[in-house]
Amino acid sequence: MDIWEKLYEAARAQYHPEDVSPFVYAHHVVAALEAENGEIFTGFCIEGCSGVMNLCAERVAALNMYVNSGQTVIRRLIAFRDQPPRGDIEGSGMPCGACREFLMQLAYENRNMEIMTDYESRQTVRLGELMPGWWGTSRYETGADS
Repeated sequence: MDIWEKLYEAARAQYHPEDVSPFVYAHHVVAALEAENGEIFTGFCIEGCSGVMNLCAERVAALNMYVNSGQTVIRRLIAFRDQPPRGDIEGSGMPCGACREFLMQLAYENRNMEIMTDYESRQTVRLGELMPGWWGTSRYETGADS
């Protein structure tokens, strides 16, 4: 079993769309990531009416990583709904803009993380490729706090 299959299986276990309440829906998008030390962390999307609680699966997985291990660097990430990412479906497996931004802000090394774009062929893209000319690079390079 390769690392992508391990990540897929870990995320798939979180997939069970459900109404948490008449206002909150969860587990309809899932994610798993491999942290720098090789640990796997998962997350699921949770959404509430009127935007009071909307978190994507990718951010929840990253937050689980940080809260449970203090790590911020991610090697690999997979995210999907009811099937693994497919290259023939535009945007399949791709993190949204808010997730991309959060992952870049969490650790500059995350620009090198691999994001699964086609599970069958194991095609990936690096986060940095999705964020060319990212506004925060100079802050990381200079160590400026604001």
